[in-house]
Amino acid sequence: MPLYLLIFFSTLNHSAFMGARVTVSLYAIHLQATPFTVGTLIGLFGLLPMLFSLAIGRLIDRVGGRMPMLVGSVVVAIGMLLPALIPGLGTLYVVCPLLGLAYVSSHLSVQSMVGFIGTAEDRPANFSYLASAFAASSFAGPMLAGLSIDWLGYGPAFTILALLPIVTATAIATNRLKLPPHRPQGPLAGKARVADLLGHGELRRVFVITGLHAIAWELFSFMTPIYGSQVGLSASAIGALMASFATATFVVRLALPFITRRVTPWRLLRDTMLIAAAVYAVFPQMTHFVMLMALAFILGMALGGSQPMVMALVHETAPEGRTGEAVGLRATIVTAGQTLMPLLFGALGSALGVTAAFWSAAVALALGSRIARKRRTP
Repeated sequence: MPLYLLIFFSTLNHSAFMGARVTVSLYAIHLQATPFTVGTLIGLFGLLPMLFSLAIGRLIDRVGGRMPMLVGSVVVAIGMLLPALIPGLGTLYVVCPLLGLAYVSSHLSVQSMVGFIGTAEDRPANFSYLASAFAASSFAGPMLAGLSIDWLGYGPAFTILALLPIVTATAIATNRLKLPPHRPQGPLAGKARVADLLGHGELRRVFVITGLHAIAWELFSFMTPIYGSQVGLSASAIGALMASFATATFVVRLALPFITRRVTPWRLLRDTMLIAAAVYAVFPQMTHFVMLMALAFILGMALGGSQPMVMALVHETAPEGRTGEAVGLRATIVTAGQTLMPLLFGALGSALGVTAAFWSAAVALALGSRIARKRRTP
């Protein structure tokens, strides 16, 4: 029961965060922002997580996940309310990094605690459950955002999203959510260096490959509202495209136990990168809503199955007492890509058109798949 409650309340925060990303993008476009400006705003979601995820991971190793998750939930709610209270493009430049830092504090806490529930053998299944729930919230958040914008406007949409982390914060503060006990650091945790983690061959490959997966995920979240607006789709239709992607991630994660009995994790990572590269090569050539929905679904299938296996590998290979730090370092690498790539893709979109951004991602994923191909599987 603690696992399912933890997953449920964490998905409320995730729904709010995913909805906020869509709402920020569409609100900025509504305010006549350029693709580069939108890319800058989306990149700011990852700026502070890029700088502080490692420190947050170390904090979780020291004090446990309860307080970082509580504080993160409260600040996410506050950040959601700011655009409703102070409308304007300038507010978004404050809101995006604030939401990014607050959410990653909650998210890293959840990832760390889920890995400590049950036995090591339970870990892949536990992370599959968490990932499936996040897939559902990736569907619910953008759909809730799009419908709220179309029916009520941008201010009410931000306010509605703010209610979700308030529920999570209340559950933690009143002890309705029972969290797993804190596990103390290992004897060498205080002396170890980040270089030790980066020098770990297995972890290093996981960090690099999942960073590329995160870039692919980020590009879809960032470029879909821009491309959808350019081809004349409504906010609800754009939300539906993103919901199609989220639905696919949910479906593939339900099938992960079957898939992993037949395909090794490294082959799965390699194949998903190649499929994502193919989708991004074709995506900007399509303008029909049904075709875009189909491509979004295929992309979701490709990218959705990798994250649970990656998190299980991180927990299995991280040194004792440094799980939070390893998770934080992975988040730092991922958010560095999430921060820098929207700026690059936004600049490419402004200078050369959105096709250049999609094709650049396709090339990066195709080349990156070689890292997984070179890794020997047992």
